[in-house]
Parts: sequence; structure tokens; C-alpha cells
Amino acid sequence: MEIQGQSAIVTGGGSGLGAATARMLADAGAKVALLDFNIEAAEQHAATIGGLALRCDVSDGASVEAAFNAAIAAHGAPRILVNCAGIAPAQKIVSSKGTMPLDAFVRAINVNLIGTFATLRMLFEAAAGETPLETGERAVAVNTASIAAYEGQIGQTAYAASKGGVVGLTLPAAREGASLGIRVCTIAPGIFETAMLKSLPQAAQESLGQSVPFPSRLGQPEEYARLARFIIENPMLNGEVIRLDGALRMGPK
Repeated sequence: MEIQGQSAIVTGGGSGLGAATARMLADAGAKVALLDFNIEAAEQHAATIGGLALRCDVSDGASVEAAFNAAIAAHGAPRILVNCAGIAPAQKIVSSKGTMPLDAFVRAINVNLIGTFATLRMLFEAAAGETPLETGERAVAVNTASIAAYEGQIGQTAYAASKGGVVGLTLPAAREGASLGIRVCTIAPGIFETAMLKSLPQAAQESLGQSVPFPSRLGQPEEYARLARFIIENPMLNGEVIRLDGALRMGPK
């Protein structure tokens, strides 16, 4: 799909992977709406790229619908959706602090998995009535999983389960979207330099980076954005989950 002139929605667009993706899309000529729970961060970034900032809690269906309706009113039906909103909880099932609260597990599923589906369903609804492009496409969605979906570590039961759900969602969603000309792919990043990792001591960041076979460093959000762009622009990519991890395979801890 040609990005120039298209309406695009990026969840989690105020920071990290989402911010880099929103900038990439804006630079490529898209009309970008940044959906984020942290509206202040979204507004600040939107101001620098000429985008539209909208507050959205992806775990709340009504919030997602309101944000999509506002984006559609401003930019038209979305042709591009990139889902970067998410949380990364870390807690053992049972530890010296007690048993993991069920609510903690539910929240990870609600934000990471249900939040992905909540936006995907809105894309399908909005794009289904649009005229297909020259390639036959109506829209493309890029979701974000994690290599934890495959090699979840100790303390990542909730996170790994939620991201495993995103992986499992990809192919059936792509199959359903086929008759509508809507492609669905997923990126499974490894260890990337996001706000959460930047808060760690420099020595800890370097140690994590050195665990990656090559290149032995943290991934850069712009590298995620570059892969998202390639997926968007290549119409044959559909129903695929692509690891972006420098050949990292995580151990138990």
C-alpha cells in the first residue's frame, strides 16, 4: 500500500515504538492519529509531526470506538492501523510477596490482547465500505506481539499469554480480512529501547543489549517503524508474524 495520503491510526503513539511509527507514517505523507492513554505525551508528539492526538484506553471498547470515530471525522476511514499500545507486567504466580492477583493477569489480557482486537474490529468495520486501492487492498493492520509469546520468562505468565494471543489472532484475522482486502500482520520485537528500559541503570541496559547475538544492543524504535513500513508497503505480506530480535532466544530468567 502506498502510504502517501492515507489515513493512519497508531495506538500507543505517544512514546516508544508507537511514537517512532507515527513519525515514520507522517514523514511518508500519511494523515496520522495518535491514540494513547497518556494524552499529554500524545499531544506533545502529535505537535511535532503534524498529527492528531486522541485519548484512548484500548482495554475499553467505548473508548476505542470514540477515538476511532474522532479520527475518522478528522481524516476519513483508516487504511492503516499499527497497534503499539501495551503494558509489560512482571510478576511470579507465587512469590515471597504472595500469590499473583488474578486482576493483574486480567489487566494484561485486557490491554495487550483485547485491546488489539478492539482496534482491529474497528478497522475492519471502517475499511469494509471503502473503495479498494489499485492493489485491491482496503486496509492493513500491523499488530505488536513479543518474542515472549514464544519464550516467556519466569514472571511473564500474564505478558507472554497476552502476546501469545496476539500471535494466535494474526492468521485467522488475516483469513477473515482476505475477502475484504484487509491484510493483518504482527511484529514480535525482542528487547527494544523503550521508556521502560530507559529507566533502568545504564549498566543494566548494556547487559540486556549484550544478550542479543547480533547486533549486540537494544533494538531502536525506528527499526520497528522501518519493518512496519515494509509490511504496509508490501501487499504480499499477510497473516505473518515476524520476529525482530537480532536472533535472541530468551532463557528462563
